[in-house]
Amino acid sequence: GGGRSARARWARPLPAPPSVAAPSTRRAPAARPGAPARARAGRGEVEAPPAPHPRARPRRALSPFGAGGASARAARAAVVGSGTVRAMASSASSTADGVAVVGSGLIGRSWAMLFASGGFRVKLYDIEQQQVTGALDTIRKEMKLLEQSGALKGSLGAEEQLALISGCSDLREAVEGTVHIQECVPENLELKQQLFAQLDQIVDGNVVLSSSSSCLLPSKLFAGLVHVRQCLVAHPVNPPYHVPLVELVPHPETAPATMDRTYALMRQIGQSPVRILKEVDGFALNRLQYALIGEAWRLVEAGIVSPGDLDLVMSDGLGLRYAFIGPLETMHLNAEGMLSYCDRYREGMKRVLKTFGPIPEFSGAVAEKVHQAMCVKVPDDPEHLAARREWRDGCLMRLAKLKGQVQPP
Repeated sequence: GGGRSARARWARPLPAPPSVAAPSTRRAPAARPGAPARARAGRGEVEAPPAPHPRARPRRALSPFGAGGASARAARAAVVGSGTVRAMASSASSTADGVAVVGSGLIGRSWAMLFASGGFRVKLYDIEQQQVTGALDTIRKEMKLLEQSGALKGSLGAEEQLALISGCSDLREAVEGTVHIQECVPENLELKQQLFAQLDQIVDGNVVLSSSSSCLLPSKLFAGLVHVRQCLVAHPVNPPYHVPLVELVPHPETAPATMDRTYALMRQIGQSPVRILKEVDGFALNRLQYALIGEAWRLVEAGIVSPGDLDLVMSDGLGLRYAFIGPLETMHLNAEGMLSYCDRYREGMKRVLKTFGPIPEFSGAVAEKVHQAMCVKVPDDPEHLAARREWRDGCLMRLAKLKGQVQPP
């Protein structure tokens, strides 16, 4: 969860998990062939996976190799030599559905709702029980409103989904019996590293460790972890319940099976995962977003367009088109294919790109000018901002419905 209160809450040292030995420098051991898929976190015991909710849509087992078929077999062949991944491979026939969400702010609550919509049992953790209780109350209210408006995801009703979500303030209890852990604590590298170091000590070789970070590189987040092959970033877009994109970003040592397994999980809960093939600062979404914001700022700073009209260029122009097709397909369709577009517009694009200015400071007089223009539209007091966010989320919800109804030829 973000915000000042969340940062203050998580700024205190995380409670040390009880009876945890110092982390080993060895990789996680391979699972015994044919062993049951779920092991109790940090113990040698195993338990049978829970039965899926009786009214949930039938779904394939949460295989660590994503969808079945040739691609899954190829992934298995490529990585099964690793002890960590071999442990994951033993769960290929598992119907395990335990997920832990660590952090109960906006992003954490959204993940909990999404996983429950797919029929997964969810444990929502936060460092304070009071925060957990408040988060569960908020989730209940949001799910009821979504059900009333016909926007609740999944095949289960709100009460059935709510029954799948429980909360706790004990980290070991939260992750026990889970096969996927989604971290959602404030965007602070040291805090996230501390949390993953603790998780690394108490999980086994069948658990995916996933961060919701929007900008921290996996090579820094997961440095030195024993279970590094099970780690990746799964970056959602705010608000995650209404915007389905999830960027999957691997650590240089992340096993292909970890990416495949998480990709399959995201698809199962109705999200649209994309594979970032190697880490880069900003991933893909923020690199595109920051490039756009940078040029928008330069245009306003140069007096070429007003802040209000600049937003209209997106909301009533590029944004409408990009809501259904991306920039590359737009190029492809705006000529007789991509090569035709490049032949036709190459020189013009290069000429304009050469005129782009330096990186803005995003401060001073221009920041004040943009702020005042935005406050005319939406005053910056909590009530107006909350109302506008609610309106935005409703628009995104209706757009998502429309996109689900419109199938390309």
